Amino acid sequence: MRLPDFEALSFDCYGTLIDWEAGISAVLVPWARSHGLDLDADALLAAYARHEARAEAEWPAAPYPDILARAFTAAGRELGVPVSPEDAGRLAASVPDWPEFPDSREALASLAGRYALIIVSNVDRASFQASSERLGVAFTEVITAEDVGSYKPSARNFGALLACAQRRGIGAGRLLHVAQSLFHDHVPAKAAGLPTAWINRRHGRPGWGATPAPPAPVTPDWEFPSLAAFARACEDAAGNRPGR
Repeated sequence: MRLPDFEALSFDCYGTLIDWEAGISAVLVPWARSHGLDLDADALLAAYARHEARAEAEWPAAPYPDILARAFTAAGRELGVPVSPEDAGRLAASVPDWPEFPDSREALASLAGRYALIIVSNVDRASFQASSERLGVAFTEVITAEDVGSYKPSARNFGALLACAQRRGIGAGRLLHVAQSLFHDHVPAKAAGLPTAWINRRHGRPGWGATPAPPAPVTPDWEFPSLAAFARACEDAAGNRPGR
């Protein structure tokens, strides 16, 4: 497989394009400090991640703000620190404030000149709208957990992605899934028969951050430390020729 051979790229959004660890930490860290909880951001994110994945599996039709509130409340119980309704509501409403990664807008603008861009994300439509405005690119299609009625890593979400690709006439083997999370994206995308590119946003840092560890070994077809590096590789592989 060569990067110029693909017609379309499907993207995870939160963790890949939007810095959800920064967004979640902006709520969790002040909460922890206010209760005298001596844990750093990565430890808080790891506790949160366990409960978000569980909430998404147990309440697959719940809107994402509800998942955020449920996961935060459960993480607080695990850590022995109360999470008030106001605390939970603050995280639930925070998605529009989560920042894009510094390279996301420019990289997406470059890739949009060559590929169709599809979002497949664990989010609701309303929350994604603000993130989409931050990213500054028109996506060919947006598939959310709200649309599918389940959250990644459910196979249903990747079934919806494959159906979208077929509907849009994207040839077999011509869709590349691009994502940060091995747990949410690479394991189920590979199971669905998709090639993948890993945007390893946590390269050089220990732990899994806001995502659980993958449940099975998985080997992405490509690995890049940033979206900018991925976009440059696509340009270089195509010899900087104009694309679609």
